[in-house]
Amino acid sequence: MLGNLGRFKEAIASYDQALKIKPDFHLAWNNRGYTLGNLGRFEEAITSYDQALKIKPDFHLAWNNRGYTLGNLGRFEEAIASYDQALKIKPDFHLAWNNRGYTLGNLGRFEEAITSYDQALKIKLDYHEAWNNRGYALLNLERNEEAIASCDQALKFQADYHEAWYNRGVALNNLGRNEEAITSCDQALKIKPDYHLAWYIRGCALMNLERNEEAIASYDQALKFKQDYHEAWNNRGYALDELGRNEEAIASYDQALKFKLDYHEAWNNRGYTLGNLGRFEEAIASYDQALKFKLDYHEAWCNRGIALVGYLGRNEEAILSFDQALKFKPDDHLIWNNRGIVALFNLGRNEEAILSFDQALKFKPNDHLAWNSRGIALFNLGRNEEAITSYNQALKFKLDYHEAWNNRGILLMNLGRNEEAITSYDQALKINPDYHEAWYNKACCYALQGNIEQAIKNLQKAINLSPDKWREWAKTDSDFDGIREDERFQVLIQ
Repeated sequence: MLGNLGRFKEAIASYDQALKIKPDFHLAWNNRGYTLGNLGRFEEAITSYDQALKIKPDFHLAWNNRGYTLGNLGRFEEAIASYDQALKIKPDFHLAWNNRGYTLGNLGRFEEAITSYDQALKIKLDYHEAWNNRGYALLNLERNEEAIASCDQALKFQADYHEAWYNRGVALNNLGRNEEAITSCDQALKIKPDYHLAWYIRGCALMNLERNEEAIASYDQALKFKQDYHEAWNNRGYALDELGRNEEAIASYDQALKFKLDYHEAWNNRGYTLGNLGRFEEAIASYDQALKFKLDYHEAWCNRGIALVGYLGRNEEAILSFDQALKFKPDDHLIWNNRGIVALFNLGRNEEAILSFDQALKFKPNDHLAWNSRGIALFNLGRNEEAITSYNQALKFKLDYHEAWNNRGILLMNLGRNEEAITSYDQALKINPDYHEAWYNKACCYALQGNIEQAIKNLQKAINLSPDKWREWAKTDSDFDGIREDERFQVLIQ
């Protein structure tokens, strides 16, 4: 009775008195162990269970309780051995089957865990804890639809079981069924408003829906109930970054790292945000920290490469970073594409760039960006027919890709096929009427054809959209030599 009232120390004193009178009282030894466990005195609890089992070796409850306590100490293999002893004595002991499954899950042996839960449910079909735990094991095996079905069974027998609503929400989130995930988390939070895990998954689902303000509010709730929840600080930072609130995002990442210094994802995300602020040296330092804690983290190697090339001009170092990323993730088309862009645009190594783009396309044949960049490299090498084929492939996979239409036009113009070039520029402008490069290139085509009216009209459009750039270019561009003396042209370039 004292234990039921939470008066555990008094309860232990009572059991001690009972055992002083009757030292072989196995029930008292068992209950004493259980009470010690409630006080977190696990080693002493095991000693009590051992005394109970010394007196009554077939005492299945003591074997089960001993297993549970060993689990609390992280001694999972010993815990399973205890549950096996309980089940040897009483094969229909559903609690032991459930606890055994939970312990197997702690060891990552999820298939075996499910088998244990199935045994528990065979004995007690309405055992909601086992249905929920089974769902959790299925989640870890990425069998999300089955996990949802298990959670639904748990909720059929216990509708206010917040853990089951939460696990159901996780599975739905994994499947991209974000609205349903939010509804499940809301049910969990209706039952247990301080359940930080549900607030967190709710935030993840909202972020997937690009409802970032609401996501931040959910993460804030999670952090209200668990301030050191590093995953919530990290995701909060990501949502802030998506909203362009970069300084606040960095502050969130710093909080995540305060609670878990070796959290490589937060170091990586922090680096990305620092890059958005133009603080590239600091960004690289953050990526280096991520890699210190996880050397095979290909995303950080890739992002480090982007920071080195795009903003600091350290192109050779960037290629080395991309190569490290590819060492750990050789089938990542984005890394191959970034490597190709560095070699192509910054180092002029077109042959090497094409090889990188070919690798990107090997892993993602519909990568329109790689097809377009490959076309540019081929054009730079004078391999025009192959270049047109590449641009056509880019447009096959993304018909509204205005940059590819423009690049295709440039190539056709260089081949003297001006009418076809104009058609390509028109396609680019149909997609993006403010694309001043296409207006300028179209003006060049008309000038080469001697069509002064259209040349002036299109050049005017380009200059209106980007005055400084195209006015200066037109002053020296040989494409306009045929109309340079025209008064209207002279007015435009002044």
